[in-house]
Amino acid sequence: MRDQTRDLAELKQKKLWILDMDGTVYLGDRLFPETLPFLERIRESGARYLFFTNNASRSKDTYVTRLTNMGIPVTEEDILTSGETTFQFLKKYRPGKPVYLVGTPDLEAAFKREGIELSDQADIVVVSFDTTLTYEKLNIACRLIREGAEFLSTHPDFNCPVEGGFIPDSGSICALVTASTGKTPRYFGKPYEEVVRMIEDHTGLNRSEMVVVGDRLYTDIAVGARNGMDSVLVLSGETKKEDLEESSVQPAFVVDNVGCLLR
Repeated sequence: MRDQTRDLAELKQKKLWILDMDGTVYLGDRLFPETLPFLERIRESGARYLFFTNNASRSKDTYVTRLTNMGIPVTEEDILTSGETTFQFLKKYRPGKPVYLVGTPDLEAAFKREGIELSDQADIVVVSFDTTLTYEKLNIACRLIREGAEFLSTHPDFNCPVEGGFIPDSGSICALVTASTGKTPRYFGKPYEEVVRMIEDHTGLNRSEMVVVGDRLYTDIAVGARNGMDSVLVLSGETKKEDLEESSVQPAFVVDNVGCLLR
């Protein structure tokens, strides 16, 4: 279990707050009432916030519009996604290679903007959270992987929180592909170190100056635990307090919601 002797006041020294979105600052289309006062306290402390989401189904532009419409002051510089960690890997280590993508039209457009060719005859398959998923997409992905295509995924989340429950996310779609092909993907996004290195490059800060806040133990909290960052679990999304008892991943702090922070 986590060390329960630490004081939340320690977090006032942090220079960067890495915030998950769904389940942390909003749920579905509902902004949590604690969110805007919390973001104002971050700014008043002299720190900044950066939204990092594993949900690659929407483009950065879409997230800017979504958050702005909720009243959250944000620019593209304040948002990173697991899609971007995947882009960086492909452009650096698989330059010029076409990709078969199981993803939303928003994600397809983002891949194309990055200069990544999309093809159903590719040697690389990328599976993501796809609310436009069809049997045909799954069949093509599985066929290519059986024929030897590299299997990648933007993020490992099994469920996406929505009002009233959850819907299947990227990890669940990958599990179906794995069941059919016997192959497991290389994941990007939280909790992998590529995320932390990208944030350090993006902000010029060291990971010791950062704190990550989120509602999932195996992604949000794990990225902190694995990579030398403090983490705060909020109980406003996927994880319930009783889940901590059996988890090998433990946050530095647990709060009911973001309204408990920087008080």
